[in-house]
Amino acid sequence: MAAPATGGGISADVPILHSENLTSNVKSIYYSRTFLSIISGVVAGIWGFTGLMGFVFYLLVMMVASLGLLVKAKFSIHTYFDSWNRILIEGVFGGLMICV
Repeated sequence: MAAPATGGGISADVPILHSENLTSNVKSIYYSRTFLSIISGVVAGIWGFTGLMGFVFYLLVMMVASLGLLVKAKFSIHTYFDSWNRILIEGVFGGLMICV
């Protein structure tokens, strides 16, 4: 993940997010969730998870992915993203259609 550059005269309390870095970080999340959606769909099919069980499996994979992203960001979300929604639900619903 690309860390934002901080300004010299700006207070350290307010993180500055550069649009290029934010865009790069959001793309990383989107691509990783797309990849995980494909893999979870294949694994769910191989293991025979259908219906509600397949949906629960997909949500479990996405929760683990969100936790992994949180750990990678060292639980400092506002350093890399503009909101918690970016890391928790970005690409989850789009990936659901790929998984199915």
